[in-house]
Amino acid sequence: MAGRVHPRQLAFSLPHAESLSRDNFLEGPANAAGLALINGWPEWPNRIMWLAGPEGSGKSHLATIWAEEAGARSTTANALTAAAVPGALATGALVVEDLKAKDLDERALFHLLNLAREDGAYVLLTGREVPAALEIELRDLRSRLRAVPVVSLLPPDDQLFRGLIVKFCADRQLSVDESVVSYLATRLERSSSAARRAVELLDGEALRLGRPVTRALAAELLRDV
Repeated sequence: MAGRVHPRQLAFSLPHAESLSRDNFLEGPANAAGLALINGWPEWPNRIMWLAGPEGSGKSHLATIWAEEAGARSTTANALTAAAVPGALATGALVVEDLKAKDLDERALFHLLNLAREDGAYVLLTGREVPAALEIELRDLRSRLRAVPVVSLLPPDDQLFRGLIVKFCADRQLSVDESVVSYLATRLERSSSAARRAVELLDGEALRLGRPVTRALAAELLRDV
């Protein structure tokens, strides 16, 4: 008699809310300078500031906190156009995220920096690299960007990294114990993005298998990654 084939449970990618509020920002030595920048507004050393850091280091979270407090609009660097600059600065504060040389309208950014200076607007630029590392062709823009003060974020230390793992699990309403957190913390690349991806994979696999998130499941998953 042939064995019965059990249907495989499907895992659906359901939306989840990752909290980017001030109360949910995890502070540590790696991001203390960035948080001090946000807390120091509007007494910034320059009305245009640059927040640099690797992927997942907390740039967007800090930018979201500042935008809420400053009433700033937000855009991405590759979406910026010269025609959109006046409207983007209409509230007197603007976040421009993910600034890199690729796909950047250099003249639009130059126009933005000039208009912000003329209007006395605040601008927070974010990017993985510092301005000096960008290959900018427009000489005047290159000079202007290199004059912008930079605040850098660093990869998380052990305590902050563990806290991030717990936060990402809480964002997905996953109940995990210390053994899972410790296992992930000692085996993942020390970055916020790596922790976020691992928790996302664990969530999907636990849903697919109908199992709780345990150290054993984490070991199985990471062995296959």
